[in-house]
Amino acid sequence: MTIPLDTGNGKICVVTGGTSGIGFATSMGMAHLGFTTVVVGRDEKRCDKAVRSIKAASGNTRVECIVADLSSQRDIRLLAEQVKNKYEKLHVLINNAGAKILARQVTVDGYEMTFALNHLGYFLTTNLLLELMKKSGEARIVNVSSGAHGGCSKINFDDLQSAKGYIGKKAYAQSKLANILFTYELSRCMQGTGVTANVLHPGGVISKFCRNNGWISWLKHVTYHLMTRTLASPKEGAKTSIYLATSPEVAGVSGKYFVNQKPVRSSDASYDREAARQLWDISLELTGLA
Repeated sequence: MTIPLDTGNGKICVVTGGTSGIGFATSMGMAHLGFTTVVVGRDEKRCDKAVRSIKAASGNTRVECIVADLSSQRDIRLLAEQVKNKYEKLHVLINNAGAKILARQVTVDGYEMTFALNHLGYFLTTNLLLELMKKSGEARIVNVSSGAHGGCSKINFDDLQSAKGYIGKKAYAQSKLANILFTYELSRCMQGTGVTANVLHPGGVISKFCRNNGWISWLKHVTYHLMTRTLASPKEGAKTSIYLATSPEVAGVSGKYFVNQKPVRSSDASYDREAARQLWDISLELTGLA
């Protein structure tokens, strides 16, 4: 893959979860390619540090941060307003913020944290910024999912909040399946608008992922990917996100699932159009967009 160095000239990109791990590497890569890069993170100090590091390493001064907790719908709405107030267009949205949470938690909005952060965060952020993206002529939405989506055979619409017995691994797998169902439905909705939507598995990346559950959980995550020879650096993990956001090879390509910069088939459950539509409608209600 060769991407022209002037790819991002005059173009604007938003990266959620952009202060560490894959998100930071993605933000760094987009800045290196000349994009005006908006890094979204929930901690102000880490946001400031990330922006300083990216500016210094890339030589791109058009890097800024917006502080927002993507599990909070109020924060997401404030984020969208800030982006819309400052920019007339948005060319790339990379939904990257997410987590695996082993013990059930509830957000400020009263929703189960894994579903709220990993799915509703993507859904609400995207929908609030869609009109801005449509004004850009050609724009790309990139959603970071996971191969873990294959561990969920279907969305449990009877218990989306995992209130009837929470298992962190299952909740995570369901949220990653939701990412793919959302992307495919979004792609169908965006036909003819110039906005494309694709989804990806970044690989087993050695980062702070899972560290929120303690060191044992993090070590298990790293050990598993070491044993399966799938462990990658954040820079390696960011390659497919950057590829989908910038490469001319995927201009106009939409509604696909990518691994290692190649389109592959996602799980059978992810192609259930009825489930995708049902998830979309429920998500509209849960985010107040209905």
